[in-house]
Amino acid sequence: MFRKLALFLRMVKFSHSVFALPFALTGAVLAAQGLPPLEKLLWIGLAMVGARSGAMGMNRILDRKIDALNPRTRHRELPSGKITLLEAWVFSLLSFALLVYAAWRLNPLCLKLSPLAIALVVFYSFPKRFTWGSHFFLGLAISAAPLGGWLAVRDEFAPPAFLLALAVLLWLAGFDILYALQDVEFDRTHGLFSIPQRFGVRKALQISRLLHVLVVGLLGLLGLSLELAAPFWAGLVVVAGLLLYEHSLVREDDLSRLNTAFFNVNGWISISVLVSVALAYLF
Repeated sequence: MFRKLALFLRMVKFSHSVFALPFALTGAVLAAQGLPPLEKLLWIGLAMVGARSGAMGMNRILDRKIDALNPRTRHRELPSGKITLLEAWVFSLLSFALLVYAAWRLNPLCLKLSPLAIALVVFYSFPKRFTWGSHFFLGLAISAAPLGGWLAVRDEFAPPAFLLALAVLLWLAGFDILYALQDVEFDRTHGLFSIPQRFGVRKALQISRLLHVLVVGLLGLLGLSLELAAPFWAGLVVVAGLLLYEHSLVREDDLSRLNTAFFNVNGWISISVLVSVALAYLF
């Protein structure tokens, strides 16, 4: 049973929850202007786990034939037969059920919007089949995390929530462009779309850098609009430094450190934003 559970967690890359979960919690902290009730944080966390696990499960289901053709992904759990298609469907549906239940426990608005959230995270698997802007659809799906965290506390939308969501959208799109660099030739051969496939590696790197510059600007605007205290600005300097470091790891003629840039650095970026916002309200 534990081996099977480990396969499911590996299938959905559960460790990558570090990308979205801290931003959901950041949205909640901003909405509460401090630490929300622990019960609220628990249900936000479970909603995020359900949403992301269901989304990744559906992505693996929808992309299983593509994954089987790609040397980089053919050993994933579905193409290799370690997990059956039926098992993947059951796992994804149960994950979405967890999202809906957690949304119900949070407030009526979160419950009403949960079907939209599910539709959004399922749809992100399709755009790479018809547009090089697919990275932005993935960013849009992840940007629902801070909005969801905000709504869980405030039960209403507000401009700061959208500023944070837009920053997350561009941040995610920027590093997804970098991740797509390793599949440029495969995408061209199999009719899949991405910014590296459309514009080449050099321009893709430039677009990714521009998006991340905008991210720092949007986070700065968020801090100004909410008059956040000094720890936030210290955290923003850390985030800017991490983004610079991320781009220093990936060069047109050297993609060998791409996984380090993708996972390690971006995980620290999301955590840094959460910690800096929390400390800003603490002090």
